[in-house]
Amino acid sequence: MNMRSFLFYLLLLLPAVFQLQAQPLSGNRGEFSLADTLRGTLSPPRTWFDVAFYDLNIKVNPDEQFISGYNDIYFTVLSPNMVMQLDLYDNMQVDSILFDGQKLDYKRLHNAVFITFPRLLRIIDGIHLIRFYYSGKPVTAARPPWDGGFVWSKDKEGNPWIGVACQGDGASLWWPNKDHQTEEPDSMRISVAVPNSLKCIANGQNKGATPEGNYTRYHWLVTYPINNYTVSITIGNFTHFSDVYVSGTDTLNLNYYVLPYNLAKAKTHFEQVKPMMKCFEQYLGRFPFWRDGFALIETPYLGMEHQSGIAYGNNYRTGYNGQDYSGIGLDFDYIIIHEAGHEWWGNNLTTADIADMWVHEGFCTYSESLYVECLYGKETALKYINAKKPWIGNKAPIIGPYGVNREGDGDMYSKGAFILNTMRSIIDNDELWFSLIKGLQTEYQYSIVTQDTILQYFNRKTGKDFTAFFKQYLFYPHIPTLEYKLTKQKGDTYELSYRWQADVPDFAMPVKYKQNGKLNWLYPTTQWQTLVLKNLKNNELPIAEDLFYIKVKKADK
Repeated sequence: MNMRSFLFYLLLLLPAVFQLQAQPLSGNRGEFSLADTLRGTLSPPRTWFDVAFYDLNIKVNPDEQFISGYNDIYFTVLSPNMVMQLDLYDNMQVDSILFDGQKLDYKRLHNAVFITFPRLLRIIDGIHLIRFYYSGKPVTAARPPWDGGFVWSKDKEGNPWIGVACQGDGASLWWPNKDHQTEEPDSMRISVAVPNSLKCIANGQNKGATPEGNYTRYHWLVTYPINNYTVSITIGNFTHFSDVYVSGTDTLNLNYYVLPYNLAKAKTHFEQVKPMMKCFEQYLGRFPFWRDGFALIETPYLGMEHQSGIAYGNNYRTGYNGQDYSGIGLDFDYIIIHEAGHEWWGNNLTTADIADMWVHEGFCTYSESLYVECLYGKETALKYINAKKPWIGNKAPIIGPYGVNREGDGDMYSKGAFILNTMRSIIDNDELWFSLIKGLQTEYQYSIVTQDTILQYFNRKTGKDFTAFFKQYLFYPHIPTLEYKLTKQKGDTYELSYRWQADVPDFAMPVKYKQNGKLNWLYPTTQWQTLVLKNLKNNELPIAEDLFYIKVKKADK
């Protein structure tokens, strides 16, 4: 395909791409560029094929901060086509792309690579393979893990210590792939050559090492589906120790890769993994990647939820690098608990679009409270959740704009946890609630979901309609306000008038108020209602704001 043909093809393609973007969601579409669309939209050059297996083979030169190698991409055809979009950041060099022994033509546009095959590929042809050779200096992370890229650092003894985290920015900043969250290969091999003085730790099972002159190549095999951004490598002078978590008659391998001078403290500090695993198994189900095992890998940045190989950089401290992240004085390592929670929320159950990232972060943050409830009880867990309230700004929606690789507001962590705590209070049946949380993991194991998947699941399982509830809390920045006024009748009897102030016109949600030591239900809508209350003290309506994430406003008479 020559440049003129490619540009003509692109002109045909773009209307379909922008039609996919035209959804009534948050955000100003004018903020987004063609590069955002190419990165975030499932356009025709991305949807006609399905990746079955990645076989990534690279060499890392720490002195030059340079990587080179190739990715073998095995894929099947879903509909006939001959133009494929893969992704690789434009600062990285495409050396060549091979198919059936011949080089393929390609064009680059921003961080997308459009590859032209010599013939139409058909569904009946089975599995195809292309080999994508590339090289270059990948993006260096400015503020990892919040800004994606490589971290080129040294440990206290002067040895290279290298990590990579790329959530949000995308795995294509360091290896070529179909960089969209809907695309998870069924399995993956990661083979990395590093200087002989170093080791490379990656995801999945350790399959040994082979010498390559002054380098050693380390082989890792992921035997489950894996999302691209959780594929990672960590390089350093590591020592290894292991343990097992016992579940019934089965055992889960626990592997720890740490710097040698931290070995003693790591052996003590990581003892909290087994009770954590027991709590998560109770509430979320069995660890999803059992064959590949669970690992913590010491990294030169704070942490990241890399599948079966969690990045750990909390310096063997409790809380958040020594700060009381719980807000109530609980003494556990936040990074271990939170990032391990993502093995269920994000790695096992993955959203189709990064706009729905609240499903990963909100459910994972809520799972921290389940861990607290498991070890310390329900009341302490409720205090833990409510301690996060000051962190929420409610300035923007926690759902992002679809199709442009853009997350919603950072409130998705704590606000997401409050949303779930509020749902638990509405359902008011803990046996059902815990079955719902665990059921999400089993029903959608190794699956791609959307926000609508989650909504319909709760509607179906509870027999309630949470549509307006989700719309208010996810697509609008403001939380609902319960407005009320009390009119004195006789003695301590009052007439209560109440309604919701909300962005969603048909918003209706029950809440509880406290009276005479008991919790009672109110059923407000956006229309004024009245209720006569007796024995009300102090002319106030004590709403259970620890159970429901709302504002309460006493209206003027």
